[in-house]
Amino acid sequence: MSKHKNLRLALGATVAAISLLPAGLALAQTAPAGDALDEIVVSGYRQSLENAIALKRESSQIVEAVSAEDIGKLPDNSIAEAIARLPGIAAQRVDGRAQSISLRGLGPDFTATLLNGREQVSTGNNRSVEFDQYPSEVMSSVLVYKSPEAGVVGQGLAGTVDLRTMRPLQHGKRVMAMSARAELAGNGKLNPDSDKLGYRVTGAYVDQFANDTLGVAISVAHINQPTQTKYSRAWGYPLAGPKDTPPRVLGGIENRVNSETLKRTGVTATVEYEPTDNFATTLDVYYSHFDDDQIQRGVEMPFYWGGLTPVVGSVDNGLVTAGSFNNVKGVIRNDMRTTKSDLFSAGWNGKYTVDSWTLALDASYSKVKRDSERLETYAGTGRAGVGATDRVDFTTGNDGNRLTSRLNYADPSLILLTGPQGWGGDVVPGGQDGYLNKPHVDDKLWAVRGDITKEFDDSAVKSVKLGVNYSSRDKSYRQDEFYLALTANVKDPKHNTSVPIPAAALVGGSADLSFIGVGNVIAYDPRYLLGNGFYTQIACPRVDCAVSPWDLSEDIVTGFIKADIEQDLGDVTLTGNVGLQVVHTDQSSYGAAVTGPGLFVMRTDGLKYTELLPSANLVFALPNPDHKIRVGLSRQMARARPDELRASTKVTFDETRVNNTNPDVSAWKAEGGNAQLKPWMANALDVTYEYYFSKAGYVALNGFYKDLKTYIYKQATVFDFTGFAYTGNRAPATNLGLNTYPVNGDGGTLKGVELALSLPFEDIHPALEGFGLTANVGYTKTSIAPDGPGSSQPIPGFSKWTPQGTFYYDLNGISARVSVSHRSKYRAEVNGFGEGRTLRNGKAETLVDAQIGYEFQEGDLEGLSIVLQGYNLTDEAFVTYENDDTRNTINYEKYGSRYLLGVSYKF
Repeated sequence: MSKHKNLRLALGATVAAISLLPAGLALAQTAPAGDALDEIVVSGYRQSLENAIALKRESSQIVEAVSAEDIGKLPDNSIAEAIARLPGIAAQRVDGRAQSISLRGLGPDFTATLLNGREQVSTGNNRSVEFDQYPSEVMSSVLVYKSPEAGVVGQGLAGTVDLRTMRPLQHGKRVMAMSARAELAGNGKLNPDSDKLGYRVTGAYVDQFANDTLGVAISVAHINQPTQTKYSRAWGYPLAGPKDTPPRVLGGIENRVNSETLKRTGVTATVEYEPTDNFATTLDVYYSHFDDDQIQRGVEMPFYWGGLTPVVGSVDNGLVTAGSFNNVKGVIRNDMRTTKSDLFSAGWNGKYTVDSWTLALDASYSKVKRDSERLETYAGTGRAGVGATDRVDFTTGNDGNRLTSRLNYADPSLILLTGPQGWGGDVVPGGQDGYLNKPHVDDKLWAVRGDITKEFDDSAVKSVKLGVNYSSRDKSYRQDEFYLALTANVKDPKHNTSVPIPAAALVGGSADLSFIGVGNVIAYDPRYLLGNGFYTQIACPRVDCAVSPWDLSEDIVTGFIKADIEQDLGDVTLTGNVGLQVVHTDQSSYGAAVTGPGLFVMRTDGLKYTELLPSANLVFALPNPDHKIRVGLSRQMARARPDELRASTKVTFDETRVNNTNPDVSAWKAEGGNAQLKPWMANALDVTYEYYFSKAGYVALNGFYKDLKTYIYKQATVFDFTGFAYTGNRAPATNLGLNTYPVNGDGGTLKGVELALSLPFEDIHPALEGFGLTANVGYTKTSIAPDGPGSSQPIPGFSKWTPQGTFYYDLNGISARVSVSHRSKYRAEVNGFGEGRTLRNGKAETLVDAQIGYEFQEGDLEGLSIVLQGYNLTDEAFVTYENDDTRNTINYEKYGSRYLLGVSYKF
């Protein structure tokens, strides 16, 4: 069945269900006689919309908001999914989950994330937060600030995401809530030792004590989530043949099925104490344990780049679209990927007011430790040059690659533990039989802030806030890497030994790769082999392994002043704020500059700089106060990625060039980070018109313009290598050579418009009460060349179009909705070799989600609700490509649909 037919069926079934709900389920909850119609209490999704719109309307900034439907119930299963439904925002999926966001065409590097207004550490080797570390069930709201304010520290250039937890005194009543949901991965079990069923459980407690002066809120959320992924990654599409205009052909391909189990426990606790009208204190604590376990099985096939000549079947517009390769020596892969991380965040705040003066203090601490393991093991019919080979037919097109193979890759009598291609033969005699990589991230951030506010009566300036914030951050990255060699082959003087797969390692059954045309692949437990002495670990001697560790320290002092204003200008009321931040940064990095085994120089490098960040947020309430015009003016900043600020550098010395005196072609060459990078800077203008025609209804048109004064990209510059150790016996004719590293270069402009609508259909006619539509579309253009002047690649994360829409029904406890999210083509960020960042062109995608639920609002079952949810209903693939040709598919990943059935109860 075609994708479009699936889409029509999904939409049609959901719309039909929504249409039938009022008639079919309203009987289950008839209002008592005598109840007035206007006493209906709005709850659920409509209440969530009303709360979010109220946050947007009353804000002094240009802001988007998501509000929880109830305790522990954001409108979506993940924070990133909920945020991605807001205007001008798109999410990128990683392992089937929305994990990172792009805001107004700028990728995650340009967006800052706060928790209850405080900056957070990150689990990756950059600054951007991975949102799947934060359960949506423990958040009460999310605010996305598109214009900065001087009183908020740690803001981003694209915008700032502020995750907020429950405030018990504001909630004002005791609540206990719990929920449980079963989860089904739509792709089934692709590996025999995996699961397709999972679950989510949540509990929350909110209460007030001591005459409502003491409030406590505690929430716990745990998930056990399976994901089954059909994965294909082409090596690339080289030009085949010596002809004047040779066609491109598939160079090689890795096909596998990934079975993942994500276990995450998130806990939040908040204590509020307000003993008097002039004193209040709050303590927030958040903890998350993240355990992600993946088994990946498949076969990697070298084609043209493996030295094979294609038998061409058909060529279309410069691409071999069908053909075959003979003598294919596939590499069977049974790999494991695990990630364990512990994230802790705590913050204390105290406020004391005397007359018109308020003193506030805030202290916070955030830390994370992440340990990962990437274990690769290889198998095949024999070592390089030995054993049976395959004939593989292939087709290539817009829907990726499809293969037809002849060998039975699931036959344990045919498949042996071995290195079929001889990879790594310069390190491991006879070729490596696997690889082990252990990345580790340690990130700590503590901050202290103090500010004083003076309020004024009968003045256009309503208040002035003056304060200072000091933060200290230490982030480190380590990556221990090992070649794996079969112990039996190490002992073999000829290094030509392959080993049968032991029966104890076989898991029973095989991996299903029928989606790509390979059939079944043998399945064994690589951890068993590693733990029982089958492999010898050989430390990676490559220079790039030696330079992978780095440390980064940042001490930042931010002084700020902000004035809140309110003034009548005839029939128009002006409110908002103006302010200034003075940000002083002292950054330093420690790492190694390595030229070879044992040849290195440890170096510390860094920079001190100060930036001024003025901002103004002006809100003009027109004579009809439901109409507002907002203007935002600001200078914005985003710090460079930590992995680009690293001091570590890979230095190579070419003995064949020791006599060259030209630095461009000398013996010296280097590539690494730059600890003297300054941040991205931009001048920004936002103008927004908003019309609020009901509690849940509004329309907004926003235009924005950002003039980036600088952008960071890689550039080769002449560097003096004096003091670095060189190999060989001859000194170089010059110590000057080229160093390729990130630099602050020319910027460019980013501009766009966003249109948003929230329309309750009862505003059209009372008979349509409960029905509604939310929709938005963002359009962005840019002149920024992120790879340097003259480059044509787009900014990472940039999509020109980002339309979204949700059609819903919510009344009398009955709730149903269907949502569609689209983003046009973009530049995606994926994991490359050695867990490094790789940028690829991502294909446009459209995601369809739906849910239907019912809440009992009276009687013995009051407080009980049930819900059925479906995500990615059309099984949209994540696709990347190269050469500006969507037929040159690189990544092709299908995660399947996801279904959840759950119950929740509150009292």
